[in-house]
Amino acid sequence: MLDLEPIYQEIIDDRFKGFPPGAAPVPLQDLGRQGWNVLRGDLPFPLALIKASALSHNAAWMRDFTQETGVVLAPHGKTTMAPQIFDRQLGTGAWGMTVGTVHQLDICVRFGVRRIIMANQVVSRRDIAQVIALRNRYADLEFHFLIDSLAQLDLVLGEASRHTLTRPLTALVELGLPGGRTGARTQAEALALARAIATTSVVQLTGVECYEGLKITGDAAEDALHVGELMRNVKELALACDREGLFAGATIILTAGGSAVFDIVARDLHTRLSRPVQTILRSGCYVAHDSGFYERMLQAVKARTGGQWKTRPGLKPALEVWAQVQSRPEPTLAILTMGRRDASYDLDLPGAMLWYRAGKHSRPEATAPDWRITKLNDQHAYLDVPSKADLQVGDLVACGISHPCTTFDKWQLLPEVDDDYNVVGGVRTFF
Repeated sequence: MLDLEPIYQEIIDDRFKGFPPGAAPVPLQDLGRQGWNVLRGDLPFPLALIKASALSHNAAWMRDFTQETGVVLAPHGKTTMAPQIFDRQLGTGAWGMTVGTVHQLDICVRFGVRRIIMANQVVSRRDIAQVIALRNRYADLEFHFLIDSLAQLDLVLGEASRHTLTRPLTALVELGLPGGRTGARTQAEALALARAIATTSVVQLTGVECYEGLKITGDAAEDALHVGELMRNVKELALACDREGLFAGATIILTAGGSAVFDIVARDLHTRLSRPVQTILRSGCYVAHDSGFYERMLQAVKARTGGQWKTRPGLKPALEVWAQVQSRPEPTLAILTMGRRDASYDLDLPGAMLWYRAGKHSRPEATAPDWRITKLNDQHAYLDVPSKADLQVGDLVACGISHPCTTFDKWQLLPEVDDDYNVVGGVRTFF
């Protein structure tokens, strides 16, 4: 269990977007005791919220998937940057957490995470020094970062020479793709780098890493071929390193990231080496899921996996952004009180999923398929509707999002609600 008491004791007030203006400040742990309900208008709009039942379902779903496929999970914390959600992920069997920056590493360590992969390179002197300081301070901290070049290795060694290390740093060689972002581009480059790491006393080589998500198309067969080839390359590199005795430690880590094709990683990254292999999946978006990109990708996952995974309920969108209709300036146009400051738009625009009018509905109803958000401004969404649509100024519209990462980072506080939209708690983010 993480040490979440400082979060629960934090005073929440109307400095936080989504907190009712004029309401008395309360500790976060008391947010669910205020008797607030979203549909009643007790909180201001726009409002991003988390469905508690969907969050729990998703955590259990991924626990079952990883157990059945024989991998372990280090979910990417940058999706939510919410230690309260990290705690749920770890509580449902996650091996550890993944981060992308030293800032994210600091947040994880501060609240008690002790197994962390940084799926990125460490290059600045300040960041290298901070990694060394954290490892010196916390003897139980297992932390692996990525190295993809001799130039980066030289930076790490140079800064490390300025400090006292209580134990060696631990790193994974990253194998990349032509035209991709980071990662050694060829097996020969990666193997030469692994050999160089193995000659130092400062950095120990603990495994091989890759990121497979940059060239995902959504075509299940094509993605399987592309990602399967990358997994084979990772295993070949690991085998070559193992033959030469380049790995340190009792366990060898093989890890791949991404939330779109995690089933292929789980299926194809397994291999046998001279010592135990820890196959680590780094999916992060699963815990909140979405109503757009990742929902489409999940259908391909279920199709490829087959069996019970094809028929059982999939992941559920836990994140919604609610807004009001503020104007009906044209018969087929409604303007909503939400925009780019409130919801992600980097992969797809939000989708109008539910609507609600007090006095008309007992609970939110599904929107018609032809209700479509076509454009966002900073604070406005353009919702196209048929001229006959019974949508009035003041009505509530719930939007599903595509790519949860870039919605979470717009909110420091998200109320957690039950299925009747009663506020039962709050989630604090640390971006």
